[in-house]
Amino acid sequence: MNKEFNVEILSFLKISEIENAWTADDYKTLLAMIDIGEDDLVGMGESELKEMCLMSLNDLEPFESAKLLLTDIFKDEITAGKIDQISHQMLDKNLWEVHADPAYHMSLFNAYELLRKAYNGIFTEPTGVKFTIKITADKKESFEIFEPSEDAVIVRLLANGLNENAILNRLFEEKISGENFPEAKSILWILKELSRTDNERQYEITSSYLWFGELENMSSFDADAHADLVEDEEGK
Repeated sequence: MNKEFNVEILSFLKISEIENAWTADDYKTLLAMIDIGEDDLVGMGESELKEMCLMSLNDLEPFESAKLLLTDIFKDEITAGKIDQISHQMLDKNLWEVHADPAYHMSLFNAYELLRKAYNGIFTEPTGVKFTIKITADKKESFEIFEPSEDAVIVRLLANGLNENAILNRLFEEKISGENFPEAKSILWILKELSRTDNERQYEITSSYLWFGELENMSSFDADAHADLVEDEEGK
């Protein structure tokens, strides 16, 4: 397959928190789970709610706070017993990287960031990346593959810049070369288009260092990709 695209890394930062990951409503939800009534929060702004949340978490044992956040993240999708087990692992495991389902990685990353602040660094500092890329092609028609499955196409393009033994390429080899890559959206935690012309697009991407840390030392590379297979209304 001809490599129709060139990908240039314009900027690359390691991050340990995502800006505005936690909202006032999120803090209120957690405080309610700690049995702090809404009446006690009247008139509080977001910064005050955050401080209240951090202090309230700190009043609990670390694994209890971890259990609280995990309960909020997983809802009813895993058992209370499993949540209790995982909460004890959060102190010595990087769950934002090792949890089997990447759909939860960003939420776990954010949980570590909040717990780390509540306990002054007892929890592992999460490692993420925020980088910008420029994708160019000689023909504007090349970008038609972006429309039906933008996330999948971008992950496939970025995979070209990684070593074939990189974790992303090893874990998702079949999806990268295959017809459908639903996990791509969970791998690209936040995808923001910055600009586009007929022959160029720029994006800002927030994700895990696990997937894209290797791009820190890359400047540009040629790449190919393809769209996901889009089924018709009858699923054919």
